[in-house]
Amino acid sequence: MLYDAIDDPGEQSPAAVRNAYEAQLRGVVDAVGAETAAVDSGVDPDRISAIENGAVPDLRVEHAAAILAVDAERPDAEAIVLELRDHLLMAMTTGVVDVDTLAANVDLDLSGQEVQQALEGRTEMTLEQLAAIHHFLAARNHG
Repeated sequence: MLYDAIDDPGEQSPAAVRNAYEAQLRGVVDAVGAETAAVDSGVDPDRISAIENGAVPDLRVEHAAAILAVDAERPDAEAIVLELRDHLLMAMTTGVVDVDTLAANVDLDLSGQEVQQALEGRTEMTLEQLAAIHHFLAARNHG
């Protein structure tokens, strides 16, 4: 469900974490086929092709969840996004991290308020942003 795409995300780089997300997405696209993935997820076919062929750091988390949800073994996209948000918020609680600390320690050029809005789903979050946040929280909690 994205957050479980890589073991020990705090010991990897944010780029490696993002690459693991993309590998997870590629696995679903490869398993069901690009056309089915595009139709069933509602994600633009050009985005699906980009996932098949390489990095897509600007892919939105909601689109990634929709692609993962095409796999019959996974929950629906909304459940995936909600579980991901819960995972991140729990990691913030465990690490005693507020949104301002998070914003100051990730290289995303986002304010604490913007990070909070992304975590709450009030603004879009990209895989690049998710990877940086996930990496920082994992390093803080396990490092």
